[in-house]
Amino acid sequence: MTTAHFTLFDTPIGTCSLVWKGDKVVGLRLPEASPAATRARIERRWLDAGEQAPPPAMQAVIDRVLKLLAGEKIDLGDVPLDFGESPDFHKRAYAVARTIPAGQTMTYGEIAKRLGEPHESREVGQAMGKNPIAIIMPCHRVLGADGKMGGFSANGGVATKRRILEIEGAAAVSAGPLFAGHDQRRG
Repeated sequence: MTTAHFTLFDTPIGTCSLVWKGDKVVGLRLPEASPAATRARIERRWLDAGEQAPPPAMQAVIDRVLKLLAGEKIDLGDVPLDFGESPDFHKRAYAVARTIPAGQTMTYGEIAKRLGEPHESREVGQAMGKNPIAIIMPCHRVLGADGKMGGFSANGGVATKRRILEIEGAAAVSAGPLFAGHDQRRG
């Protein structure tokens, strides 16, 4: 069994953390109230994780996340992720969400439909709420019906979600729905 490692890094939204095992990312946590709180959360979630400087491959991931959070249209879809023991439905929902480009959004209902489970939008919402790899698995790009922000489990809640979407240049973040490329009347 590979040991988890983590590092903290400063971003425009606060101090985030990247957690990896071997060559795969297993966690990216958004900022807590302080760097110490971010570190403590990592140590609670990944009991065996040791803090260290990131190896070159993980530093490259951090650099790409930083570019995204600086407003560049960066695609993180090729970053190798490991969702561990997450339920299969969650992993399938994550695979769909990873296809949403920066600056665009999709609804929970649209993901459920793409999974062939059109009545499971709440389950998609639960999967997004349990996403351990924020930003790289862009749960922030998934909205409720009619473009409503819905919940966001990271520290700062919906304000954090809105801030990331604003940085990415998502359409009409403060003016209304954040839809790109689909009929706004569908959920």
